[in-house]
Amino acid sequence: MTKSKKLEFRPNEYVVYPAHGVGQIISIEEQEVAGFKLELFVITFEKDKMTLRVPTNKAVEVGMRSLSSPDVIEQAMKTLRGKAKVKRAMWSRRAQEYEQKINSGDLIAIAEVVRDLHRADDQREQSYSERQLYEAALERLTREVAAVSGNDEVLAARKVDEVLTSRAA
Repeated sequence: MTKSKKLEFRPNEYVVYPAHGVGQIISIEEQEVAGFKLELFVITFEKDKMTLRVPTNKAVEVGMRSLSSPDVIEQAMKTLRGKAKVKRAMWSRRAQEYEQKINSGDLIAIAEVVRDLHRADDQREQSYSERQLYEAALERLTREVAAVSGNDEVLAARKVDEVLTSRAA
């Protein structure tokens, strides 16, 4: 991995870590682990009260990326407006696929999960596991929309909700 590749992230920059969503790099530090000096990104996830240390040379490899561009956000909103694609596979298989999409860090894939699991008020109720997956995907989507637009999460959640309800009408 080249040096230019690993240094594309800077302190105070917001990034997306696939398994945890949007976090902020608070610093780049050096630590000695098992006799080796490692340069690490220190990423904080405020909402989860969690700090993650990622080796700078592994950041891209693990899927860490910069925030999406406004174009990608618009594409995600377009995906939300689409018709839900509910597969007829067993729930355990579908749940596994949804989980993979959420943890991929790909905003469009996350928007697909939100779209497919969204229930209008007049539809049947969701199971507990369905609801958990939906909320996880919705939270990841709204956090990134909020970070990109510079708004707070409440406004981003309202924007996403408007798109979902306009689709149902």
